Amino acid sequence: MNDPLDLDYPFTGRWLVQNSPADRVPSHGTARFATSYAIDFVPVDESLRSARLSIESLLRPEPPERFAGFGRPVTAPVDGTVVAVHDSEPDHSAHRGLPSLGYALTQRKRVEAGWRALAGNHIMIDCGTAIVALCHLQRGSTQVQLGDRVRTGDQVGRCGNSGNSTEPHLHLQAFDSLEGASAVPIRFGDGVPRNGTLVHV
Repeated sequence: MNDPLDLDYPFTGRWLVQNSPADRVPSHGTARFATSYAIDFVPVDESLRSARLSIESLLRPEPPERFAGFGRPVTAPVDGTVVAVHDSEPDHSAHRGLPSLGYALTQRKRVEAGWRALAGNHIMIDCGTAIVALCHLQRGSTQVQLGDRVRTGDQVGRCGNSGNSTEPHLHLQAFDSLEGASAVPIRFGDGVPRNGTLVHV
């Protein structure tokens, strides 16, 4: 196993941790696509909710704009060079309650379609020892181009709901190369936050 890659949190505000490698590896239940140490951050409001829950939200898909973090700035967690940018996928409806069951049935189709179908709009930053991917960004929100140098804290995009995403959130992972990628463990400050942890930056 590689040494953990030290990162800054790629956002400000309140975000809840989900699918953390501090709780299990592989964190997303699979090692495919170098996701063993990936982590999800869900933006929340002051009441620690991603969106108000209602009968309607339990019965039908919801527009991503209803969610507190949709469009929230995403920043570079590390210094490096942008080696991939994809920005044209639509932000689809969010799925909670019963709609999430139907969405889950389409998971296999997205896996078979490959990385882009899963990641949605994304940016990859090569920091020299690893490549960091920031995924599910809002369509049209990226502020970098291929080959750009970025510094930690630079805004690179906005939180969206593109790709394999049931509600607006940020998926972050690191791997060793673009070809035949192997997952690289990550940590923030003193370690890796556990599922359900509130990160307030």
